[in-house]
Amino acid sequence: ITFWNNSAERITGYPAEKIIGRYYQKQSVKHVRESGRELPDGNVPLLATIKDGLPRDALAYLNHDAGYQLSVVIRTMPILDEEGNLSGGMEIFNDNKALIAAFQASQKTDETVLFDPLTGIGNRPHIETKIRIALEDYRRRKIPFGILFIDIDHFKNFNDTYGHLLGDKVLRLVANTLRNNLRVTDSCGRWGGEEFIAVVYDLDLAGLEKVAEKLRKTISETKAQEKDLELSVNVSIGATLVRPADTTNSLIDRADHLMYESKRHGRNRVSVAK
Repeated sequence: ITFWNNSAERITGYPAEKIIGRYYQKQSVKHVRESGRELPDGNVPLLATIKDGLPRDALAYLNHDAGYQLSVVIRTMPILDEEGNLSGGMEIFNDNKALIAAFQASQKTDETVLFDPLTGIGNRPHIETKIRIALEDYRRRKIPFGILFIDIDHFKNFNDTYGHLLGDKVLRLVANTLRNNLRVTDSCGRWGGEEFIAVVYDLDLAGLEKVAEKLRKTISETKAQEKDLELSVNVSIGATLVRPADTTNSLIDRADHLMYESKRHGRNRVSVAK
């Protein structure tokens, strides 16, 4: 362990001199289950992030220096060296009761989410909840995120030409492409009809555009086979980063307008704005 700030000292009761320089597995602030039993290394979020390079969010339990157990919301992130190689990990934890309540609510939402019955991904209420939680996280911890508003180009013509059964197949194809090409920390849902929304976390404008272009290209290259037909569709995407004064509605409206900019400029493209 190379860094332990004042907030970590306050939350855990352990001064930096007792923590810095120790091996993570051998230091005193252990991750434990709600029952108090220590987590095995494979289930400790930071160690998992150091192993696979993926960020994680979790509700965790730590042992305080005074002997009692406390609950914290944690986020882990990989640390990369100058050449982009994984060299370590960082864990941010917070004992704010409002954050813990929000995280527990989001976990409950994940467990009871009403999925879109056609595509199998989250539905409109699900994605609205994800955006509200991301906004709360942004306001409290300044972690940026972006919204992608995705619309299938000429979908009515597709339905008129090939029928609604093949149209439904294409909707599932797009939904599965989104789900399988976003990070595990990101979210996506069907907004309605042929519209989808993705929430992508912890990136800048260049990163947001890169994700949007990747999704656009992957969808355009994905084929649905139906007897002797090989079907594909394109999408128009509007992408925007969160702003300090944003609400759920303002974020979605801005991304929606950007998506229509993509439509006006020829479709099958991405329009991005801060």
